[in-house]
Amino acid sequence: MTQLPLGTIQTMRVLRKMDTGYVLTKNTNEALLHYNETEHELAVEQDVDVFLYHDKKGRVIATTRLPNIVMDTYGWAEVTEVIPKLGAFVAIGIAKDMLVSVDDLPLFETVWPKPGDQLFITLGEDRKGRLLAIPATEGIIQREIDLAPQELLNQPIRGTIYHTSREGAAIITEDGYRGFIHHTERKEEPRLGEFVHGRVIEVKENGTLNVSLRPLKRYSRSEDADAILAHLEASQGQIPFDDKSDPEDIRGTFHISKAAFKRALGKLMKEGKVEQRDGSTFLK
Repeated sequence: MTQLPLGTIQTMRVLRKMDTGYVLTKNTNEALLHYNETEHELAVEQDVDVFLYHDKKGRVIATTRLPNIVMDTYGWAEVTEVIPKLGAFVAIGIAKDMLVSVDDLPLFETVWPKPGDQLFITLGEDRKGRLLAIPATEGIIQREIDLAPQELLNQPIRGTIYHTSREGAAIITEDGYRGFIHHTERKEEPRLGEFVHGRVIEVKENGTLNVSLRPLKRYSRSEDADAILAHLEASQGQIPFDDKSDPEDIRGTFHISKAAFKRALGKLMKEGKVEQRDGSTFLK
């Protein structure tokens, strides 16, 4: 007997009524449809479209609430709960939320999604046959995206992070374009599933975008200068950095490039707020 695949929508027939709901059947397979999983009263021998999943006891459960995301179909799902070392649960439109396993999340929990974030997922099964939410691979993303027009250059853009790493993060924009955010174009690594605001700094020949989450230089210089001042005040008026410091040391402390650090430092020196000597910077 071939089992009906979980995570799919099936047309099944009402076999009989029970105290708790209906028993449905198809090809000698049976599923339980609880009364609270359907909005309408059903009759024996009636055909009904249902989505199939397992409950906590491993029984096949049917619901007439049909989700947009099913097996091998991708869509956005909102994160409802995050459990360390286990994963993140997402809502797909049925009573049971689906788990995105820790194996499919970033290595560091600091960039795991938070409730309210959105993940681009489909449904699949683990080795025990349990339904899981599976994030889209890069190959799937390439299939789903549109080609970005050149007119987007220097324009503001918004999108959701679908991949993040130390090298950079990738987003799908609201209009369905793929964007890459190099680690030098952000102050901190965004979360998986986070909705971000940026600007297009390059439209590539392959129709994808390079995006910056940093403000324009004329705005970021003031922000960076304020951050350096705050760091000086928290460090008794002295920091072991000047305009010749190692770029990686600067990025590790201030999360900005050496060029941005030098611009901000120059602004503070011009304003007479700081001075440099012996490889360090001091508050005046």
